[in-house]
Amino acid sequence: MPKINAATVAEHRAQQHGALLAAARELLLDRGYPALTFDALAKRTGLARPTVYSYFRTKDEVVIALCEAELPLVAADIDKALRRATTPRDRIAAFIRTQLRAARKRRYRLAHALASAPLPAETQRRIMTLHRELVPSAAPLFTELGHPHPALAAALLQGLINAAVTAMDAGEPLKRVEQTTIAAALNGLADSPSA
Repeated sequence: MPKINAATVAEHRAQQHGALLAAARELLLDRGYPALTFDALAKRTGLARPTVYSYFRTKDEVVIALCEAELPLVAADIDKALRRATTPRDRIAAFIRTQLRAARKRRYRLAHALASAPLPAETQRRIMTLHRELVPSAAPLFTELGHPHPALAAALLQGLINAAVTAMDAGEPLKRVEQTTIAAALNGLADSPSA
């Protein structure tokens, strides 16, 4: 029988699950999606390969579990920033700033690491659903501003944020990207179009 390194079997399993997710995150961030294999997870954690399969049946399950673990952390950061802001425009700026700063942190780079991954359509849909369920949308902020199409404005804002992350990855400084992205959002998307 394997050695249990916790007070209970449930705690032991939770520790091993966490270790597998940490190893998966590091593999994805260090070497990309192709490096995420069950052999590599076993080597990184010191677990036997069959043990890895007792937690996850497929590589896609690992990716989804990572998103389930990481997205609430980003959402908590966004919620905290939005609560501190006082006006709808300040909240949009905080929404942008928080996502851009999160993108600079290594542990939140999963979306970037998975962007070009050959994920099956079902896995991509599940990740998108998780993102919608767990990460706050800017649509309510645009509603507060009286925008006639808040969901569309929120989707465009997310595209702007994604482009800003790409600019930072290309070497643009965070402060410049933040200022430019916030100015573009507040002076473009936040204004109600006539149509």
